[in-house]
Amino acid sequence: MFKRVYIVAFFLIMPFAAIQAQQHVLISMDGSQTNHLKAYGVVFNHITDGYNAQWLLNYRGGSFLAQVENDIIRKSRLRNVSIETLSTSEARRLIAEVESNSSNTSVVNLEKAPKIAVYTPDQALPWDDAVTLALSYAEVKYDKIWDVEVLEGKLDEYDWLHLHHEDFTGQYGKFWASYRNMPWYIAQVKQMEAMAEELGYPSVSEQKKAVARTIKEYVGRGGFLFAMCSGTDTFDIALAAEGVDIAPEQFDGDPADPNAQEKLDYNKTFAFEDFSIKLNPAEYEHADIDVPESLNQVDQSLDFFTLFEFSAKWDPVPTMLTQNHVSSVRGFYGQTTAFQKDKVKSSVVILGESPGREQVKYLHGNYGNGTFTYYAGHDPEDYTHRVNDPPTDLELHPGSPGYRLILNNILFPAAKKEKKKT
Repeated sequence: MFKRVYIVAFFLIMPFAAIQAQQHVLISMDGSQTNHLKAYGVVFNHITDGYNAQWLLNYRGGSFLAQVENDIIRKSRLRNVSIETLSTSEARRLIAEVESNSSNTSVVNLEKAPKIAVYTPDQALPWDDAVTLALSYAEVKYDKIWDVEVLEGKLDEYDWLHLHHEDFTGQYGKFWASYRNMPWYIAQVKQMEAMAEELGYPSVSEQKKAVARTIKEYVGRGGFLFAMCSGTDTFDIALAAEGVDIAPEQFDGDPADPNAQEKLDYNKTFAFEDFSIKLNPAEYEHADIDVPESLNQVDQSLDFFTLFEFSAKWDPVPTMLTQNHVSSVRGFYGQTTAFQKDKVKSSVVILGESPGREQVKYLHGNYGNGTFTYYAGHDPEDYTHRVNDPPTDLELHPGSPGYRLILNNILFPAAKKEKKKT
């Protein structure tokens, strides 16, 4: 056991020479951590600045170990991130313990931080994005890109791409029935139609499908894709509908192909298959991938999804993606709340699901040289986030297990796991 050192006292009473003698810092990620979300930022920025860190998978909630470089102690203290200081010999013993064959723990080196892009328009929309909230709170730098940048090939400048509350079918989120007379909806439609015309596409739906195909190619070349809410199922629907008009007249000026369902190609999707699209413009669903709303059927206090446990030594990627200080995470809604299990391809790794309800919340897979991760729901700390609801204040949720899953995704591309000898 390593003695916990509280940072304020550490700086007040320990001389500089003694601090230097403590060669490593352990950032615990179990229940003792005072700010889990800021801890990710500390580690991410540490490796961004050219220093290495280590991720101790399945050890105390997925803790981090780093040498005392780049003022990491002071930066942790300023962000209220709890740390423990270890000597070189203590750090070596800890690594040996974590790498022991007798435990389901492992060490991965974090060496090169990914460059992050978030797919989002410049104009403000009447909803927020949990990923940009998490990145901003953790103080992780990201760039915003939109359709023009994607179609011009700018994705190759980035390692990691996030999609959130977006409709890649070109149906404007299927908000037509409820919000078609709202100023923000009218402005969004005008902006998207003008962009499609400028870029030479016959409709917004065809432009969005082209964007989806471009992102798919980016993943195939080695990109890391992370998507939430409707950025998950509408992306796959757009891929399956290549060359097929699935947008009703209210969205693109002409009727959908009456044989659209039969023309879908599930071989082109990442995660889902055998789904049926919804062609009613007034129905607030794109397909039967998403689970129907059940607010009156499931008690919020009982709505959880469970994270699966993987072999830290043999399955490091799903292990990294599920690192947490709890095994069950509170559920939350979104336009896409969860995925019907029977629509998930067998090649996909299920990371988290609702027990007994055949609902997948969190999944991961490979495509070409890259990977994709889908996380259903809109905001892990706002159970029924609605249009025009205020953004979540993460100062009130520094230990959010649901938000931790988002931040796992920005770190795993930085990991380098040594191959096991056979």
